[in-house]
Amino acid sequence: MINETHKPALRSWVATANDPDSDFSIQNLPFAIFRRQGSQEAFRVGVAIGDQVLDLGQPAVCAALGLDASVTAALAQPALNGLMAQGPAVWSALRLALSRALREGSPLQTTLQGALLPQAQVEYALPARIGDYTDFYTSVYHATNVGKLFRPDNPLLPNYKWVPIGYHGRSSSIGVSGQAFHRPKGQLMAPGATAPVLAPSQRMDIELELGIFIGQGNALGQSIPMTEAEDHVFGLCLLNDWSARDIQAWEYQPLGPFLAKNFATTLSPWVVTLEALAPYRTVPFRPAEDPQPLPYLDTPANRRRGALDIQLEVLIQTAKMKQAGLAPHRLVQTSYRHAYWTIAQLVTHHTVNGCNLQPGDLFGSGTLSGPTLDQAGALLELTTGGKHPISLPNGETRTFLQDGDTVLLRGHCSQAGAARIGFGVCEGTLLPARG
Repeated sequence: MINETHKPALRSWVATANDPDSDFSIQNLPFAIFRRQGSQEAFRVGVAIGDQVLDLGQPAVCAALGLDASVTAALAQPALNGLMAQGPAVWSALRLALSRALREGSPLQTTLQGALLPQAQVEYALPARIGDYTDFYTSVYHATNVGKLFRPDNPLLPNYKWVPIGYHGRSSSIGVSGQAFHRPKGQLMAPGATAPVLAPSQRMDIELELGIFIGQGNALGQSIPMTEAEDHVFGLCLLNDWSARDIQAWEYQPLGPFLAKNFATTLSPWVVTLEALAPYRTVPFRPAEDPQPLPYLDTPANRRRGALDIQLEVLIQTAKMKQAGLAPHRLVQTSYRHAYWTIAQLVTHHTVNGCNLQPGDLFGSGTLSGPTLDQAGALLELTTGGKHPISLPNGETRTFLQDGDTVLLRGHCSQAGAARIGFGVCEGTLLPARG
């Protein structure tokens, strides 16, 4: 899985890509859908290199890269679905062509320089047309912490360690980073009350997640085995699954989340390919004393390298912090390596009953909490259900989000002997309830 595109010594003629703190090194090369900020241009595919975007929607760029007509046509589209549908051989060949073209000494430098745009001067659309969205529950720590709050006598349900749990989310309310949305309303049942009321949520929360974009789909009735599962995954982004915990507490039984989660979900614009993440493979987390996966969810390769060590963090910037010019404050730092179920297991389980996935379908990893509460990916956990407020540097406190709060998610991979791979930022802002 490691090839010439991963070599740590590679450098780009785009100087900012060589900064060791850059999210977008030449070893990364993630994809997004963009156009010039404030323009009426068509959205098209771009690749990040340093602080620039290489415009892949230009036929001359595709010709210089030696791409065939089908790939060129896909890169001119206002969504990544066409590229996602072409499969891992095409994705890998495109990555190799981009890597060689953007390296120091490339004969294509003069040709491609004119197709670069500063990221500060572009705006983004969602990476793909998302037909379906499934949100999973892959952190055993999050499941246990939340279970203690909602079901103190039975925090972790008996099926959790046997089956990847998920629910069908709402794709129409997914937005790209920069999304601002109004505080949702729903039925709230106060402690001791005899009837619920319709009111704005007072317990607005975040969920630190990764988004997993499906590439090639599968035919209805045809399951995807573990040995082929990752061939159906195009890449990963950051995902904030905003949650109204008081609405959730009243409605979630017996069928699970509904209005508590369907009002907004925010994605980062850049999709990092699985191939770019190859140096950061690691052993999945599963204690030896736990039930081992059923055979259809188990392979030697998954046991050896099925997980990814992606460092993740959550930051908050309140309205008062913005007014005072204060930088966002970090609330959480954790890692995707703590997930209980791997990406391959999610894909295989999702299709074992014959469910057909399609290019651009989105999986949410579920809240990615670590083993201690300071690594929890939701305010519900960090504040123990609102009982222990978080103190911010400017003297404010938070149990749940207040109007005007902006939340930022960041993620990256770094280790000795490998280049840094970053995900950019996933940012969203809570506005006051309407009416």
